Order: sequence, then structure tokens, then C-alpha cells
Amino acid sequence: MPRRGRVTKRQIPPDPRYQSVTVAKMINRMMIGGKKSLAQAIVYDALKIVEERAARDPVDALEQAIKNATPLLEVKPRRVGGATYQVPVEVRAGRGPSLAMRWLVRSARARGGKSMTEKLAAEVVDAFQRQGAAVKRREDTHRMAEANRAFAHYRW
Repeated sequence: MPRRGRVTKRQIPPDPRYQSVTVAKMINRMMIGGKKSLAQAIVYDALKIVEERAARDPVDALEQAIKNATPLLEVKPRRVGGATYQVPVEVRAGRGPSLAMRWLVRSARARGGKSMTEKLAAEVVDAFQRQGAAVKRREDTHRMAEANRAFAHYRW
């Protein structure tokens, strides 16, 4: 973080096939070691499978899945005196979808068997239907924030 001035947020160009910034961000999140063409192939094939299974526009299904997995609250550790409290805070606008995409990709990678394309498609369809590991992670985060509501006055 600079001492002076503001950091300008970089605009991500939309992906070539769907002209969607959300799909471009998902491709960037999938990418490992700079292999963008491989990440594009995985995401595009997964969206093709999502279109068949969800019987909807794949970009709309992906955006709805991300929305279903986006947390509204999270906990941040706050040190007061000698104790560390888990203080519930609201998730900033840009951080929520970013967390949701991260959780979708991580839970897709954690699924067993099959190819990455099928695992990602299954996770997106599950999140679209409000199921799956990414949505469970969101619920766990909300539950933890609700349990620590008593420490909300330590918010900064």
C-alpha cells in the first residue's frame, strides 16, 4: 500500500467467448503457473456441461452459483489486551465474489476422481442449486460470525 495516492483497480478484460468479466475472473482463478489456455479450456468445457445439466445460460448459472456462495459476513481476529477475539465484520463488495470463486475452485479441486472439467461443472451446478462444499463454506462462515456476534463492538 502506498503512503500517498490511491491504488487504481485494474480492469479485467472480458473473456473472448462469452464476453463476460465473471468468466474471465473464473479463468484467472483456475489458472496455475500461467497456463491460461489450459484454464480457458477447463472453464469453457465446464460451462458447456453446466449448460446441459442446469438447462440455462451457462454464464447466468455461473453468476448465480457465485452469488449463492458469496458470504455477507466473515470473522477477523482482533487482539484486545491479551486475548484475541473473532470479530464479525461485513464482507466488502469486491471481496465477496472473489471469496466465492476461490471456494468454488478449491472445492472443485478437492473432489475425487474424474477430470477437472467435470469436477468444476459439478461444483458450479451444486452451488447453483444451493448445495456443495462452497455453499457449505459460506454457511459455516455465517454461523461463525453469528456465534461471535457478542464481540461485534470490537469492530474497527
